Amino acid sequence: MNEFQYAVEDYIHFIQVERQLSVNTLASYRRDLESYVNFLQNAEGMADFNRVERTTILRHLEQLRAQGKTSRTIARHISSIRSFHQFLLREKRAESDPTVHLEMPTIEQKLPNILSIEEIEALLTAPNRSKPQGIRDLAMLELLYGSGMRISELIALDLADIHLTMGFVRVFGKGGKERIIPLGKSALSAISTYLNNARGQLQGKYPKTDAFFINQRGKRLTRQGCWKLMKEHALKAGIQHELTPHTLRHSFATHLVENGADLRAVQEMLGHADISTTQIYTHISKTRLSEVYKQFHPRA
Repeated sequence: MNEFQYAVEDYIHFIQVERQLSVNTLASYRRDLESYVNFLQNAEGMADFNRVERTTILRHLEQLRAQGKTSRTIARHISSIRSFHQFLLREKRAESDPTVHLEMPTIEQKLPNILSIEEIEALLTAPNRSKPQGIRDLAMLELLYGSGMRISELIALDLADIHLTMGFVRVFGKGGKERIIPLGKSALSAISTYLNNARGQLQGKYPKTDAFFINQRGKRLTRQGCWKLMKEHALKAGIQHELTPHTLRHSFATHLVENGADLRAVQEMLGHADISTTQIYTHISKTRLSEVYKQFHPRA
């Protein structure tokens, strides 16, 4: 490895230890920075971070635009590069920070896809509850919609994280931050049925695990496996529009806001560090109200 690659590795190790970021976030930082240092070495012919200037970074960003990268992706690259150069300056591996006057691109706020109440009902009736896999899948869907947790948080759940008698789930989100989310009767009922009637069958004679959701080989369910099952049930439920791994999370938050939930409470349940992230759900609510008005009001 050369000096640039060593610097990237040291930085990734630093943020892994100091900020306790998730595996996916660390991988994202690594991809961004490997792309950046590759540009510095191959396109710019650099071997020293002190030669990097603001215009150098702008040329890299222009290259990303030429590759068809979105404003959101470019903003993420800028964030990665800025944090990296701050690290280099702090560690005295560079004499200055060329990102000081670097501006973020304007990002068009895209409203996330959500499911209607009717679509949620159809999705929750899709799993075949005569089989242990179907009982498990219903518990997964009820928990995702009933708590607003991320899929990555769902598959990371252990048996000790579910408290049926108290009616809540303990979740460890980004940066290892713990939060407690209350659960409704439907989610609690589905979880209880899964524990009593399905999990033991899935576990079978396989080695015991603390994982809450397990596959047919008795191992912790993966993110990809969970997402595949969710898409299969959506197809069976006749849901036509595109789903993302966050669709049930967005639906959970939007339906709460539409029914008058306090935004701070929704922020707490979602695990958002900044309430401005949660405020997008008020925009969705207003958009839906506008659509209803235009559809049904005679003077619209």
